[in-house]
Amino acid sequence: MTENSTLSLRGVDERFAPTRTPIIIVLLMGAFLPPLDFYIVNLALPAIGNGLRTTGGQLQLIISCYASAYAVFLITGGRLGDLYGRKPMFMAGMAGFIVASAICGFAPNGSILILGRILQGASAAVMAPQVLATIRTIFSVAEQPRVIGLYGSVFGIAAIAGQLFGGALITLHPLGLTWQSIFLINIPIGIVALIGAVKFLPDVRPLSRPKIDLVGVFLLSLVLGSIIYSLTRGREAGWPAWTFVSFAASVPLLALFIWFEGWLAQVGGTPLVDLKLFKNRTFVAGLAMAFLFYCISVFFLTFGIYLQNGLGWTSLVSGIGILPFASGFFAGTLRSAKLYARIGNHILTAGFGLLAGGFVITAGALYAGFGPGILFYVGLILAGLGQGLLQPSTVRIVLTEVEPEQAGLAAGVVTSILQVGAAVGVAAVGSVFFTVLGQKTGSGAYGNAFASALAVAAVLQVLGMLLATKMNQRRRTGAFRSRRPAP
Repeated sequence: MTENSTLSLRGVDERFAPTRTPIIIVLLMGAFLPPLDFYIVNLALPAIGNGLRTTGGQLQLIISCYASAYAVFLITGGRLGDLYGRKPMFMAGMAGFIVASAICGFAPNGSILILGRILQGASAAVMAPQVLATIRTIFSVAEQPRVIGLYGSVFGIAAIAGQLFGGALITLHPLGLTWQSIFLINIPIGIVALIGAVKFLPDVRPLSRPKIDLVGVFLLSLVLGSIIYSLTRGREAGWPAWTFVSFAASVPLLALFIWFEGWLAQVGGTPLVDLKLFKNRTFVAGLAMAFLFYCISVFFLTFGIYLQNGLGWTSLVSGIGILPFASGFFAGTLRSAKLYARIGNHILTAGFGLLAGGFVITAGALYAGFGPGILFYVGLILAGLGQGLLQPSTVRIVLTEVEPEQAGLAAGVVTSILQVGAAVGVAAVGSVFFTVLGQKTGSGAYGNAFASALAVAAVLQVLGMLLATKMNQRRRTGAFRSRRPAP
C-alpha cells in the first residue's frame, strides 16, 4: 500500500483476521444481487407485461435501462470507492438498491418500473466495484485466489438462480404476488447485507479526499452510454439509424475523454481513470479476455427461448433445465483455486477451451437433430465447467496487476468490460439466433437457431483461448512486463 491509505495491507489483515468470514459473506451478498437482478427479470417479462399492461418497448427498456445504467456508472462507482472509502460507498449502493427494489416491486405502471430499474442499475454500479476492491485491499496475495474464486462463483450462481428461482417465483405466486416477488426478494437480502456491512466491513479510507472528476464522469458516461444503450436497444428496435449514429459518436467522445484525463493528470488533478493502467500489457490482455468470455451471456438468453418457445417447456421446468450447466459450473469453481495453484494462468486456456468445446458439442447435437439428450447435456456440463474456471480467473488476472489504492478503479473497469461483453454477446450473437430463426416455428427451427448462436459464441471463446495462450507464452519470454509480480 502507499501513503494514500490509512491502513497498510498487512495492518488490515491482522486487524480484521477474526471477522474474515462475516466480511466475505457480506461482500458476496453485495456481489450476488446485481447480476441476479439482471437474469431473474428475463423470465418475468410476460407476467410484467400482463400485470402492468406495458408496451413491447417498455418491456425492452426494463432490461436495457438496468443494464445500461449499471455498465455506464461502474467505473465511476469504483473511483468513488478509491476516493471516499469502500465501506461508505458499498453501504450507499446497497441502500439505494434496496430502495430501488421497493420502487420496482410496488410500481403501479411501466414508467415507474423503468425509473426504478435505472436507480437499481446506478446503485449496483456504486456497490459492485467495492466488493472486488475490498477483497484486493484486505486479503493477502496468497489468500486472494480462494476469495476471488468464491466471488467468481457468485456470478454463475446468480445467473443460474435467476433462471431457476425466477421461474419458481413466477409459477408459485408466493403471498399472492406474481412478478413483484422477483424485486421484493431483494429487500430482506439487502437489509441483512447492509446491517452486516455496518458491523463487519473494515473502513479503509484515503488520507486525502481529492475532488471527483465530474467532467471525466460526464464524458465517460457519454462514451459508455452511446455504446451500451445502442447495443441493448438496437436489436429489439430493428437497428434504426440512431443506433449507428450513437456508435459513431462514441469514437470522438472516447478521444476527448482520453485527452481530458491526460491533461488533468498533467496539471496535477485527479483524473477519473488513471491512463497508466493501460500501459500494463497483462492488464489490457485480461480486459480483452474478460470481454470475450462474457459474450457467452447470449447463452442464457437463447437457452431460455429455445426451451420455452421451441420445446414448450414452462418457465419453472426451463429453470430446472439449466442444472447440468450449473453442475459443471460449481465443479469448476470448486476446483479453480487448486488448479490455479498447479498450472497458474494456463487455467485461462483450459477454461476457454472447455467453453468452446462444450458449446460445439451441444450445437452439434442440435444440428444433428438429437435435441436435449446425452450429447446435449455433456456439452452443457463442459461449458459450465469452463465458465467455473474462467469466472474467478479473468478477474484475478486484472486485479493482481494494480496497486491496492487503484483497486476500485480496476474493479470498475473490469466489471464494466464484462457488461460490455455481455451487451455485445446478447445484441450481436443474439441477432444471429433471430436471423437464423426468421419466421420459422417448431423445435427444429429453434434448435438450429440456438445451435448457430452457440457456434458463434464458441468461436469467440477460441479467440479467448488463443489470446490466453499467447499471453502465457509472452510472459515466459518477458514480453509482458508488469510493475507487479506475476500471479
